[in-house]
Amino acid sequence: MGVVVEKIAGAKASVPAQFGFINLLKVIAAQLIVLHHLAFYGPMADYARPLMPDVIDWLGSFARIAVQVFLVIGGFLVAKSLFPKGQPGLINPLGTVWRRYAKLVPPFMVAMLFAVAASALANRWMTHDSISPPPDFLQLAAHALLLQGVLGYDSLSAGAWYVAIDFQLYAVVAVLVWLCGRFSGGGLRPWLMPAVIVIGISTSLLYFNRDPNWDDWAPYFFGSYGLGIMAWLASDPTRRPRVVALLVAMIVLPTLIALALDFRLRIAVALAVACVLFLFGRARTGSYSHWGMSAINRLAQISYSVFLIHFPVCLVMNAAFAHFVPPEPHYQAIGMLAAWGASLMAGAMFYRCVELPLGRVLQSVTEAPASRTAFI
Repeated sequence: MGVVVEKIAGAKASVPAQFGFINLLKVIAAQLIVLHHLAFYGPMADYARPLMPDVIDWLGSFARIAVQVFLVIGGFLVAKSLFPKGQPGLINPLGTVWRRYAKLVPPFMVAMLFAVAASALANRWMTHDSISPPPDFLQLAAHALLLQGVLGYDSLSAGAWYVAIDFQLYAVVAVLVWLCGRFSGGGLRPWLMPAVIVIGISTSLLYFNRDPNWDDWAPYFFGSYGLGIMAWLASDPTRRPRVVALLVAMIVLPTLIALALDFRLRIAVALAVACVLFLFGRARTGSYSHWGMSAINRLAQISYSVFLIHFPVCLVMNAAFAHFVPPEPHYQAIGMLAAWGASLMAGAMFYRCVELPLGRVLQSVTEAPASRTAFI
């Protein structure tokens, strides 16, 4: 925690305007994911359960639904990036997808190596199902290609599946934007992208999301992701009220029908997040920075790094407390809090030492191929 606080305290009084409400949602969701994995994996939560059984049970069972926040926000931001006015464009799909891959995978693979090392260390101190066996080359290659789930390999770290799904969803949307742009031929077809996205949402929620056999593929999650896309389109302040009302109906009606046929709490949460983003998602903080907002923006900035590195940190902390600390509920509860704080510190360090430098290096590498790749 000290690293995060130090960096926040050193922030300048003036910062670029940001999506403050989205940053707040990201921070809350990221903390819930860390706490979910602390409650679900490792022996500390089992030992600490007598102190707070309801809290640990809720974190282990329901906090994982916070991933829906990331899915909806991901859709909201991909629409902002690829078709901010709702019009499909002649984007370069290969270059666009490659830049996304280059942004996600290098820090992801560094985190997977940390996870391998953490499992090796934890294996010396405890025996537990959360410890992964040493990977072979094919398992590492599957992770590098973000195909571990599709190819049937066990994930090396909790949450690795989400990075693969995020990449699939981004690639699907990039291809849809390109196809719709080619179909439009440069003409104005304002309803083409919303119609395509709503068809995707409906298909996902009514079929794919009801079958867990699809949960390694983008169509299973496209319903939530698409709701975020529609929330961006509907929140455009330049649209006429009747158009906004129709876009909101395209968000709400298919989702309510899907929930009436098969209620899923995760989809209800996704709909609620989409509605909140429609109302407040475009709100930006001002050019000045209050310390509280600065803290939120900073924690949001490192949220991907926290997401990547927290599991190895929590695994080692679980093993250390299992081996060196008495299995008393109070001591183990302190261990859970220490693991949470260590995850935030590790995330801040990972962002500064891994994610940010890799991003700077790879930016020049990805821009050159993208500029040379011709439109198809």
